[in-house]
Amino acid sequence: MNVHHRLAWHETLDMHELVAFQTVSLIELKRAIRQVQDQELRNLYAQTIQVLDGNLRELLAFYPNAPIPPGHRDQKDPATGFFAGNLLGMAKTLVRSYAIAITETATPSLREVLTRQINVAIRLHASVYYFMYERSYYPSYDLEKLLANDVRNAQTALSM
Repeated sequence: MNVHHRLAWHETLDMHELVAFQTVSLIELKRAIRQVQDQELRNLYAQTIQVLDGNLRELLAFYPNAPIPPGHRDQKDPATGFFAGNLLGMAKTLVRSYAIAITETATPSLREVLTRQINVAIRLHASVYYFMYERSYYPSYDLEKLLANDVRNAQTALSM
């Protein structure tokens, strides 16, 4: 068996998606837990925070093995990047949810409505993506910068 010490491109990009999503989720959970009054729900938040924290730490250990090692770059406003990333993740999830719903729909009139709405969701996703891309919050054509953003954002979430 031939063991590679570098990650493949496709697994690097999948890892990026996991790290980006979990980073935004971890920041949201850490901000929200203070407002959760129900103790059982607060415990679930704390448990989820621990799980995401562990996931990020494990995944970040693989970043040095990416096809292009991450560099360092300053970002104008991390809060804007966070809020835009959160919106992008929501838009992506919305598109995926509509796609699944459309495949499960038997009623033609409902299918028409869902098809119209998925197209709106796709345009929303594109608008948010281009907002981020034009401001270098999502440098999707530069893997080195993309991975550096992941590391910086995840480290911010872990240090909160």
